[in-house]
Amino acid sequence: MVTLEQIKAAHAKVKTGADFPAYTRQLTLLGLTHYTVEVRDGSATYFGPNQEPIHATPLYAPIDIKTPGDPARLKQALERHQKGLTDYLAFCVQAADAGVERWTTYLLEKEVRYIDTTEEVLLREPIP
Repeated sequence: MVTLEQIKAAHAKVKTGADFPAYTRQLTLLGLTHYTVEVRDGSATYFGPNQEPIHATPLYAPIDIKTPGDPARLKQALERHQKGLTDYLAFCVQAADAGVERWTTYLLEKEVRYIDTTEEVLLREPIP
């Protein structure tokens, strides 16, 4: 069974978006299949086979999610983050500005789906 402590240890190694692929590989090795992050407060829920969901508490004070969603703005924020130009909180604020309510990372499919407040997928991003 995966523990929240193991997930936090893997996440502690992530400084920028450039570290994200290694983080997802580590979560896959732990046996997780996917996880969802709520942009409003950074809380997350992790899923794996044969275990209860693991809930992580909020990471920051609530931020407002802009509407409507703006895929182009999200893509720009994501590109900056992947280059290591922003930290996690800055990326979350920029994602909220682009209308992202949450994202789900599908570890086995190696894809992140960014979802807006109307449940529309703003962007599907492959994980290298």
